[in-house]
Amino acid sequence: MNHKRIRTTLVAGVGALGMFALSACGAAETESASSGDEVTLTVPSWVGARANAEVAKVVLEQELDVKVKLQQLDEPVAFDALNNGKADAILEDWGGSPKKEQLYVEEKKTIVKGGDLGVDGHIGWFVPKYYADENPEILDAKNFNKFAKDFTSANSGDKGEFLGAAPSYTTYDEHIIKNLGLNLKVKETGNEAAQIKEIQQKYRDKEPFITYWWDPQWLNADIDLVEVKLPEYTEGCNEPETATDCAYAVTPLQKYLNADFAKDGGDAAEFIKNFNWSTEEQNKVAKWVAKDKMSGKEAAEKWVKENKDVWEAWLPKK
Repeated sequence: MNHKRIRTTLVAGVGALGMFALSACGAAETESASSGDEVTLTVPSWVGARANAEVAKVVLEQELDVKVKLQQLDEPVAFDALNNGKADAILEDWGGSPKKEQLYVEEKKTIVKGGDLGVDGHIGWFVPKYYADENPEILDAKNFNKFAKDFTSANSGDKGEFLGAAPSYTTYDEHIIKNLGLNLKVKETGNEAAQIKEIQQKYRDKEPFITYWWDPQWLNADIDLVEVKLPEYTEGCNEPETATDCAYAVTPLQKYLNADFAKDGGDAAEFIKNFNWSTEEQNKVAKWVAKDKMSGKEAAEKWVKENKDVWEAWLPKK
Protein backbone atom coordinates (compact mmCIF):
# COMPACT_ATOMS: atom_id res chain seq x y z
CA MET A 1 0.00 0.00 0.00
CA ASN A 2 1.46 3.39 -0.98
CA HIS A 3 1.07 6.23 1.46
CA LYS A 4 2.28 9.80 1.15
CA ARG A 5 4.92 10.46 3.83
CA ILE A 6 4.83 13.97 5.20
CA ARG A 7 6.26 16.04 8.00
CA THR A 8 3.55 17.34 10.29
CA THR A 9 3.33 18.60 13.85
CA LEU A 10 0.28 17.64 15.88
CA VAL A 11 -0.77 19.20 19.15
CA ALA A 12 -2.44 16.46 21.18
CA GLY A 13 -4.17 18.72 23.70
CA VAL A 14 -4.03 22.02 25.57
CA GLY A 15 -2.95 23.42 28.90
CA ALA A 16 0.52 21.82 29.03
CA LEU A 17 3.98 23.08 29.92
CA GLY A 18 5.22 25.60 27.34
CA MET A 19 8.42 24.50 25.65
CA PHE A 20 9.00 27.43 23.32
CA ALA A 21 7.37 30.66 22.17
CA LEU A 22 5.88 31.23 18.75
CA SER A 23 4.40 34.51 17.57
CA ALA A 24 1.18 34.76 15.60
CA CYS A 25 1.31 35.68 11.94
CA GLY A 26 -1.14 36.36 9.15
CA ALA A 27 -2.41 33.90 6.60
CA ALA A 28 0.06 35.18 4.05
CA GLU A 29 2.92 34.29 6.38
CA THR A 30 1.67 30.79 7.13
CA GLU A 31 4.06 28.08 6.02
CA SER A 32 2.94 24.48 6.05
CA ALA A 33 5.06 22.04 8.06
CA SER A 34 4.08 19.13 5.80
CA SER A 35 7.11 19.09 3.53
CA GLY A 36 9.24 16.36 5.11
CA ASP A 37 8.87 12.82 6.39
CA GLU A 38 8.33 13.20 10.15
CA VAL A 39 5.21 13.77 12.26
CA THR A 40 5.71 15.59 15.56
CA LEU A 41 2.88 15.17 18.05
CA THR A 42 3.10 17.80 20.75
CA VAL A 43 1.50 16.69 24.00
CA PRO A 44 0.31 18.56 27.10
CA SER A 45 1.18 17.42 30.61
CA TRP A 46 -1.85 15.30 31.46
CA VAL A 47 -1.76 11.61 30.77
CA GLY A 48 -5.10 11.41 28.93
CA ALA A 49 -3.77 13.62 26.15
CA ARG A 50 -0.61 11.52 26.08
CA ALA A 51 -2.82 8.47 25.51
CA ASN A 52 -4.23 10.10 22.37
CA ALA A 53 -0.77 10.89 21.07
CA GLU A 54 0.77 7.49 21.83
CA VAL A 55 -2.04 5.63 20.06
CA ALA A 56 -1.95 7.98 17.08
CA LYS A 57 1.83 7.51 16.90
CA VAL A 58 1.59 3.72 16.80
CA VAL A 59 -1.07 3.64 14.11
CA LEU A 60 0.59 6.33 11.98
CA GLU A 61 3.94 4.54 12.11
CA GLN A 62 2.71 0.98 11.70
CA GLU A 63 -0.11 1.51 9.22
CA LEU A 64 0.77 4.67 7.29
CA ASP A 65 4.58 4.47 7.45
CA VAL A 66 4.84 8.00 8.89
CA LYS A 67 7.60 8.59 11.45
CA VAL A 68 6.32 10.25 14.63
CA LYS A 69 8.06 12.30 17.32
CA LEU A 70 6.36 13.42 20.57
CA GLN A 71 6.89 16.92 21.97
CA GLN A 72 5.31 19.01 24.76
CA LEU A 73 3.57 22.29 23.94
CA ASP A 74 1.47 24.76 25.90
CA GLU A 75 -2.10 25.76 24.99
CA PRO A 76 -1.67 29.36 23.74
CA VAL A 77 1.54 28.46 21.93
CA ALA A 78 -0.24 25.52 20.31
CA PHE A 79 -2.74 27.78 18.56
CA ASP A 80 0.06 30.15 17.52
CA ALA A 81 1.92 27.15 16.11
CA LEU A 82 -1.09 25.99 14.11
CA ASN A 83 -1.63 29.50 12.80
CA ASN A 84 1.91 29.92 11.48
CA GLY A 85 2.40 26.34 10.25
CA LYS A 86 4.82 25.20 12.94
CA ALA A 87 2.19 22.62 13.91
CA ASP A 88 -0.50 20.90 11.91
CA ALA A 89 -3.12 19.57 14.32
CA ILE A 90 -4.48 19.56 17.85
CA LEU A 91 -5.93 16.23 18.99
CA GLU A 92 -7.49 17.43 22.26
CA ASP A 93 -8.56 21.01 22.86
CA TRP A 94 -10.49 21.93 26.04
CA GLY A 95 -11.47 25.40 24.84
CA GLY A 96 -8.85 27.08 26.99
CA SER A 97 -7.80 29.69 24.39
CA PRO A 98 -11.10 31.23 23.21
CA LYS A 99 -9.54 34.49 22.04
CA LYS A 100 -6.96 32.75 19.87
CA GLU A 101 -9.59 30.32 18.61
CA GLN A 102 -11.74 33.30 17.59
CA LEU A 103 -8.78 35.01 15.91
CA TYR A 104 -7.33 32.07 14.01
CA VAL A 105 -10.42 29.95 13.28
CA GLU A 106 -13.15 32.53 12.77
CA GLU A 107 -11.28 35.61 11.59
CA LYS A 108 -7.99 34.66 9.92
CA LYS A 109 -9.15 31.15 8.95
CA THR A 110 -5.59 29.80 9.26
CA ILE A 111 -6.94 27.00 11.49
CA VAL A 112 -9.94 24.77 10.75
CA LYS A 113 -12.01 22.49 12.94
CA GLY A 114 -11.05 18.82 12.76
CA GLY A 115 -14.10 17.32 14.47
CA ASP A 116 -14.84 15.78 17.86
CA LEU A 117 -12.29 13.61 19.64
CA GLY A 118 -15.25 11.60 20.96
CA VAL A 119 -14.53 12.50 24.58
CA ASP A 120 -16.45 14.98 26.76
CA GLY A 121 -14.29 16.99 29.13
CA HIS A 122 -15.83 17.88 32.49
CA ILE A 123 -14.17 19.93 35.23
CA GLY A 124 -15.63 20.45 38.67
CA TRP A 125 -15.09 20.52 42.43
CA PHE A 126 -15.12 17.15 44.15
CA VAL A 127 -14.97 15.66 47.64
CA PRO A 128 -14.54 11.98 48.61
CA LYS A 129 -17.79 10.04 48.95
CA TYR A 130 -16.94 8.88 52.47
CA TYR A 131 -16.95 12.52 53.60
CA ALA A 132 -20.05 13.47 51.59
CA ASP A 133 -21.99 10.54 53.06
CA GLU A 134 -21.40 11.92 56.56
CA ASN A 135 -21.84 15.58 55.54
CA PRO A 136 -24.35 15.73 52.67
CA GLU A 137 -24.72 19.51 52.91
CA ILE A 138 -21.15 19.88 51.62
CA LEU A 139 -22.44 18.96 48.16
CA ASP A 140 -23.79 22.49 47.68
CA ALA A 141 -21.04 25.12 47.60
CA LYS A 142 -23.27 27.68 49.34
CA ASN A 143 -22.95 25.56 52.49
CA PHE A 144 -19.19 25.16 52.35
CA ASN A 145 -18.24 27.70 54.98
CA LYS A 146 -19.99 25.54 57.60
CA PHE A 147 -17.40 22.83 56.94
CA ALA A 148 -14.28 24.87 56.15
CA LYS A 149 -12.61 23.88 59.44
CA ASP A 150 -12.58 20.22 58.31
CA PHE A 151 -10.32 21.12 55.38
CA THR A 152 -7.72 23.29 57.09
CA SER A 153 -4.02 22.48 56.84
CA ALA A 154 -0.77 23.79 58.24
CA ASN A 155 -0.48 26.09 55.22
CA SER A 156 -4.08 27.28 54.91
CA GLY A 157 -4.50 28.91 58.35
CA ASP A 158 -8.16 29.21 59.29
CA LYS A 159 -9.27 28.68 55.70
CA GLY A 160 -10.13 25.37 54.12
CA GLU A 161 -7.48 24.01 51.77
CA PHE A 162 -8.55 23.58 48.15
CA LEU A 163 -6.34 21.28 46.05
CA GLY A 164 -5.77 23.16 42.83
CA ALA A 165 -4.63 21.99 39.42
CA ALA A 166 -1.39 22.55 37.55
CA PRO A 167 -0.93 26.30 36.86
CA SER A 168 -1.23 25.80 33.09
CA TYR A 169 -4.67 24.15 33.28
CA THR A 170 -7.91 26.03 32.62
CA THR A 171 -9.01 27.13 36.10
CA TYR A 172 -11.35 29.77 37.54
CA ASP A 173 -11.13 28.56 41.14
CA GLU A 174 -9.62 31.71 42.66
CA HIS A 175 -12.40 33.78 41.10
CA ILE A 176 -15.15 31.35 42.10
CA ILE A 177 -13.91 31.31 45.70
CA LYS A 178 -13.72 35.11 45.86
CA ASN A 179 -17.03 35.81 44.16
CA LEU A 180 -18.95 33.22 46.18
CA GLY A 181 -17.33 34.39 49.43
CA LEU A 182 -15.98 30.95 50.31
CA ASN A 183 -13.52 30.41 53.17
CA LEU A 184 -11.03 28.55 50.97
CA LYS A 185 -7.38 28.92 50.02
CA VAL A 186 -6.08 27.29 46.84
CA LYS A 187 -3.03 25.07 47.15
CA GLU A 188 -1.23 24.69 43.83
CA THR A 189 -0.27 21.05 43.46
CA GLY A 190 2.14 21.78 40.60
CA ASN A 191 1.22 19.08 38.12
CA GLU A 192 -1.17 16.19 37.55
CA ALA A 193 1.11 13.56 39.08
CA ALA A 194 1.57 15.55 42.30
CA GLN A 195 -2.15 16.23 42.59
CA ILE A 196 -2.98 12.54 42.11
CA LYS A 197 -0.37 11.52 44.68
CA GLU A 198 -1.87 13.86 47.29
CA ILE A 199 -5.43 12.75 46.53
CA GLN A 200 -4.46 9.08 46.79
CA GLN A 201 -2.73 9.66 50.15
CA LYS A 202 -5.69 11.54 51.62
CA TYR A 203 -8.09 8.95 50.24
CA ARG A 204 -6.14 6.07 51.81
CA ASP A 205 -6.14 7.90 55.15
CA LYS A 206 -9.87 8.75 54.87
CA GLU A 207 -9.10 12.46 55.26
CA PRO A 208 -11.55 15.12 54.07
CA PHE A 209 -10.41 17.10 51.01
CA ILE A 210 -11.88 19.22 48.25
CA THR A 211 -10.21 19.40 44.87
CA TYR A 212 -10.37 20.64 41.30
CA TRP A 213 -10.93 17.46 39.29
CA TRP A 214 -11.96 16.29 35.85
CA ASP A 215 -13.06 13.54 33.51
CA PRO A 216 -11.65 11.83 31.49
CA GLN A 217 -9.26 10.73 34.22
CA TRP A 218 -8.09 7.15 34.79
CA LEU A 219 -8.06 7.51 38.61
CA ASN A 220 -11.87 7.83 38.64
CA ALA A 221 -12.06 4.04 38.33
CA ASP A 222 -10.09 3.62 41.58
CA ILE A 223 -11.60 6.24 43.89
CA ASP A 224 -15.14 7.44 44.57
CA LEU A 225 -15.48 11.21 44.43
CA VAL A 226 -18.71 13.22 44.49
CA GLU A 227 -19.17 16.56 42.76
CA VAL A 228 -19.94 19.72 44.71
CA LYS A 229 -22.75 21.78 43.20
CA LEU A 230 -21.66 25.21 42.01
CA PRO A 231 -24.05 27.80 40.54
CA GLU A 232 -25.23 26.55 37.14
CA TYR A 233 -23.06 27.26 34.13
CA THR A 234 -24.57 29.64 31.60
CA GLU A 235 -22.99 31.01 28.44
CA GLY A 236 -20.52 33.76 29.35
CA CYS A 237 -20.70 33.30 33.12
CA ASN A 238 -16.94 32.84 33.22
CA GLU A 239 -16.13 35.83 31.01
CA PRO A 240 -14.47 37.97 32.13
CA GLU A 241 -12.70 35.69 34.55
CA THR A 242 -12.87 38.22 37.36
CA ALA A 243 -16.67 37.86 37.38
CA THR A 244 -16.71 34.07 37.40
CA ASP A 245 -19.14 32.63 39.93
CA CYS A 246 -20.42 29.53 38.16
CA ALA A 247 -19.61 25.90 37.41
CA TYR A 248 -17.34 24.79 34.59
CA ALA A 249 -18.93 23.90 31.25
CA VAL A 250 -19.04 20.36 29.90
CA THR A 251 -16.78 20.48 26.84
CA PRO A 252 -16.87 18.06 23.89
CA LEU A 253 -13.13 17.89 23.22
CA GLN A 254 -12.15 19.08 19.77
CA LYS A 255 -9.46 18.62 17.15
CA TYR A 256 -8.10 21.50 15.08
CA LEU A 257 -5.89 21.50 11.98
CA ASN A 258 -3.72 24.06 10.26
CA ALA A 259 -5.79 25.09 7.22
CA ASP A 260 -3.07 24.27 4.67
CA PHE A 261 -2.41 20.91 6.28
CA ALA A 262 -6.12 20.08 6.33
CA LYS A 263 -6.22 20.69 2.57
CA ASP A 264 -2.88 19.19 1.49
CA GLY A 265 -1.86 16.84 4.32
CA GLY A 266 -2.87 13.65 2.55
CA ASP A 267 -3.31 10.45 4.53
CA ALA A 268 -2.04 11.92 7.82
CA ALA A 269 -4.55 14.77 7.74
CA GLU A 270 -7.39 12.39 6.93
CA PHE A 271 -6.31 10.06 9.72
CA ILE A 272 -6.37 12.91 12.26
CA LYS A 273 -9.84 14.00 11.15
CA ASN A 274 -11.02 10.39 11.56
CA PHE A 275 -9.38 9.85 14.99
CA ASN A 276 -12.29 9.36 17.41
CA TRP A 277 -12.54 7.23 20.53
CA SER A 278 -14.38 7.07 23.83
CA THR A 279 -13.64 8.37 27.31
CA GLU A 280 -13.39 4.74 28.47
CA GLU A 281 -10.75 3.92 25.85
CA GLN A 282 -8.68 6.99 26.67
CA ASN A 283 -8.86 6.24 30.39
CA LYS A 284 -7.81 2.65 29.77
CA VAL A 285 -4.60 3.65 27.99
CA ALA A 286 -3.93 6.43 30.52
CA LYS A 287 -4.28 3.98 33.42
CA TRP A 288 -1.82 1.56 31.84
CA VAL A 289 0.72 4.40 31.63
CA ALA A 290 0.10 6.22 34.93
CA LYS A 291 -0.86 3.41 37.29
CA ASP A 292 0.49 0.22 35.73
CA LYS A 293 3.75 1.94 34.71
CA MET A 294 3.74 0.77 31.13
CA SER A 295 5.65 2.91 28.65
CA GLY A 296 3.52 4.99 26.33
CA LYS A 297 4.52 2.80 23.42
CA GLU A 298 3.69 -0.43 25.28
CA ALA A 299 0.29 0.88 26.35
CA ALA A 300 -0.55 2.12 22.87
CA GLU A 301 0.58 -1.10 21.18
CA LYS A 302 -1.51 -3.14 23.64
CA TRP A 303 -4.59 -1.05 22.91
CA VAL A 304 -4.01 -1.16 19.14
CA LYS A 305 -3.63 -4.93 19.24
CA GLU A 306 -6.92 -5.33 21.15
CA ASN A 307 -8.99 -2.73 19.26
CA LYS A 308 -8.44 -3.17 15.55
CA ASP A 309 -12.12 -2.61 14.86
CA VAL A 310 -11.84 0.91 16.34
CA TRP A 311 -8.65 2.22 14.75
CA GLU A 312 -9.24 0.70 11.30
CA ALA A 313 -12.06 3.20 10.91
CA TRP A 314 -9.52 6.02 11.29
CA LEU A 315 -7.44 4.95 8.30
CA PRO A 316 -7.83 6.79 4.97
CA LYS A 317 -10.22 5.05 2.61
CA LYS A 318 -8.52 3.64 -0.47
